[in-house]
Formats: sequence, C-alpha cells, structure tokens
Amino acid sequence: MISITRKLALVAGIGLALASVSYTPPASAQVSVGVGINLAPPPPRFERVPPPRRGWAWVQGYWRWEPRAHRYVWVPGAWVHERPGYRWYPGVWERRGPNWYWRDGHWGR
Repeated sequence: MISITRKLALVAGIGLALASVSYTPPASAQVSVGVGINLAPPPPRFERVPPPRRGWAWVQGYWRWEPRAHRYVWVPGAWVHERPGYRWYPGVWERRGPNWYWRDGHWGR
C-alpha cells in the first residue's frame, strides 16, 4: 500500500513534469526580413503636420511596398506616444545596388 506522502509526491511530480513540457519561454530575439524592390519609391507626399500634442509625437507618412498589388501604397502619418529620453528616427528607403530596402522607424537615444 502506498502512503499518502508518496501519493502526494507522485501527483506533484506528474504536475511538475506536465508544467515543464507546456512551458514556452518568451522570445528574446528579433527577426528582420528584408525584401529588395527594384522600383524606386515615389517622392513623399505632403502632409500637414497637426498642432503639437503633449505626450505625443507625430510620425510622418511613408510609402509601403504592397507585394500583392506590385506597387507602393501611402501609409498616412499618425500620432505615437512619446518615450521620454528618446528621439524618433523615421523610417527610410535605402538604395543598395539596383534594389530598394525599407528600414523601419525607431526610437533611439
């Protein structure tokens, strides 16, 4: 006959085994995928910058490549929360050889 202590230990062991199998640690790596486009983006559109808002930063619109349509589409500017101590670096299209690559905007010091 199995004592109650052994039964509890067995149940706890099974629970720990199941918990360790189902645990997935959070991802710590960032993945970036670049696609080269051999068609230059159009010049940026003029956007009227709205009046400043406390705690918010205006991010200008940009041309995004739409692979299904095989063309650029305009993404309008938007307000984003400011990050104290950081500066917004806008995204930019970069030419490398015959292709164009998009570098995302980001907050930096």
